Amino acid sequence: MSTYTILMQNCAFFARHGVHAEEEFLGQRFFVDAELEVEAGGALENDSIDETVHYGTAFTIIEGIVVGQRRYLIEALALDIAKGLSNKFPQIIRAKITVRKPNAPIPGVLDFVQVTVEHRAR
Repeated sequence: MSTYTILMQNCAFFARHGVHAEEEFLGQRFFVDAELEVEAGGALENDSIDETVHYGTAFTIIEGIVVGQRRYLIEALALDIAKGLSNKFPQIIRAKITVRKPNAPIPGVLDFVQVTVEHRAR
């Protein structure tokens, strides 16, 4: 079996995830990376968009999940994204999703908090 990898980086969305009330009230930007291992099937040989993971559709799925239901944990958010993409595109073998939260309410200076979840669809 042949595979290939699709990488979408720094997809940015405004949402209200987090445990604290001010995170829900104020909201903040979240950044998502999606690394998708895809079974080649006929996509590469046929040059067919119908047989691959359509980037625009994948972005729309990620966006819908991130800006949709509020989650306390970005870990749960990452898993929901991985499952959502895998459900839409059965040719995904593995979805590795990273969510970054630059404005985590932490008493100190940091660039961001980041969580990566790896979901094996098969």
